[in-house]
Amino acid sequence: MKTLLAAAFALAIAGSLFADIQDPPSNDYGPTRKLGRGLSNFALAPAEIPVTVAKINKDEGNAAAAGYGVVRGIGRSAARHIAGLVEIFTFTSPHYGTYYPRLTSDIPWIHAGYSEFPPELGNESKYSYVRDY
Repeated sequence: MKTLLAAAFALAIAGSLFADIQDPPSNDYGPTRKLGRGLSNFALAPAEIPVTVAKINKDEGNAAAAGYGVVRGIGRSAARHIAGLVEIFTFTSPHYGTYYPRLTSDIPWIHAGYSEFPPELGNESKYSYVRDY
């Protein structure tokens, strides 16, 4: 009886030692996130057009926004549509062993790359409406 109790205690301790490995940081990106990202990229891809036009207008002026901004926005929108459609159809399988986004990230580059989800339109603020004095 003592050996059975000691073995159960040892198994309980050994089982708790692996608890840190059970939820690795890459677990945030899974099939459900890939499906959600694909659906939002496919449905909200046209939001790239006005956002890109406004960004080009701010950076380079009206003439560049009217020509280059519209063309670049349509290209970015098409890339989001295609990536979203691919992610919807392949959400169950990882891409090169991972579920990270297919579009190149915008973090290393200032004027290129894509955010994981499409841009938000409207007058939305990420700050609280009440100030603390």
